[in-house]
Amino acid sequence: MSTENTFIDKISNEQTALLPAIEFRGEIRIVDRERDIDEACKYLAEQPLLGFDTETRPSFRPGVMYRVSLLQLSSAERCYLFRLNKIPLAKPILRLLENRDLPKIGADVAGDLRSLRQIRHFRDGGFVDLQTVAPQWGIEEKSLRKLSAIVLGQRVSKAQRLSNWEAATLTDKQQLYAATDAWVCTRIYEKLLRTPKIKKFRS
Repeated sequence: MSTENTFIDKISNEQTALLPAIEFRGEIRIVDRERDIDEACKYLAEQPLLGFDTETRPSFRPGVMYRVSLLQLSSAERCYLFRLNKIPLAKPILRLLENRDLPKIGADVAGDLRSLRQIRHFRDGGFVDLQTVAPQWGIEEKSLRKLSAIVLGQRVSKAQRLSNWEAATLTDKQQLYAATDAWVCTRIYEKLLRTPKIKKFRS
């Protein structure tokens, strides 16, 4: 564990933009066929913790909303991209989302879970929201981009956020963006756990 907490509470967009980008360097696997779901979930269930995120096709018209297109679950070495516009939110995936003993780390978890429940109802378990826990280390920022900047000293690119997540084929840039968003949550969380909390949050 680090002996001191040197995290700043806030960081500007300008300061964040000057930082080097962080990218997932592991293996990215796309799950867009039902027959591949079991194998993916078996691997993920065996991990100590997972990064979690979702992506939804953006709507540029008032009143038009799309269902969640992509679910990302990542270990330290491998990220699975479940294309929910092509496959069902099947029981093996739900078991991961409901498993209280498997920590799943994300940012704005409630929003992502709400989107997933529009497809199929489930009772989530084991989720950790970085937005909720970061104040224990004196961090007031909420966005994943800024949390990464403060905790890791690296920025998360948001260049692909408004791209079409229901495209016939996801581009390499989309895949890397989606995998990084999920994986970096675990990096942030692990760094927080190695750092002392601020005094008022210590037990």
